[in-house]
Amino acid sequence: MLEIRQEQPEDHQAIRLVNDRAFGRPEEADIVETLRARCPDLLSLVAEVEGRIVGHVLFSPATIEGSGGVRHGMGLAPMAVLPEFQRQGIGSSLARTGLEMLRAGGCPFVIVLGHPDYYPRFGFEPASRYGICSPWPDIPAEAFLVLFFGDPPASDVSGTARYRPEFDEAV
Repeated sequence: MLEIRQEQPEDHQAIRLVNDRAFGRPEEADIVETLRARCPDLLSLVAEVEGRIVGHVLFSPATIEGSGGVRHGMGLAPMAVLPEFQRQGIGSSLARTGLEMLRAGGCPFVIVLGHPDYYPRFGFEPASRYGICSPWPDIPAEAFLVLFFGDPPASDVSGTARYRPEFDEAV
């Protein structure tokens, strides 16, 4: 049985393992640990199956900086599931739970750099539709997505979306 819950301190080692194995490199796990140490405003969820942590998703503060000023929301990254548990809906459950928690908490938007065929199932749209661009110039426009909660955004939302600086340090 799958359980989605908020991260606890005793989960840190298992979360590192999930990210390391899912991505096959340490960068994502390093970002998670750095953000955990520096940013109190995270939403970090784990997926458990029979008491074992098999998935993780992290939401951290993000902004859209444009002509209308700076808008504050959240960024989804990273999301990871152990390879042997992938394609079972665990990532989708993590994303849906986190997005619903953010929506209920009044978050206005979430950005994500991800697969353009995967994230639209949660309501994400290409950020370029709103004149929002990635902070990284080499990212294809179709892979940078945004989800607005509530009413469609005002036309002055356009600009550059930014994750926390820890993401730039890892690039």
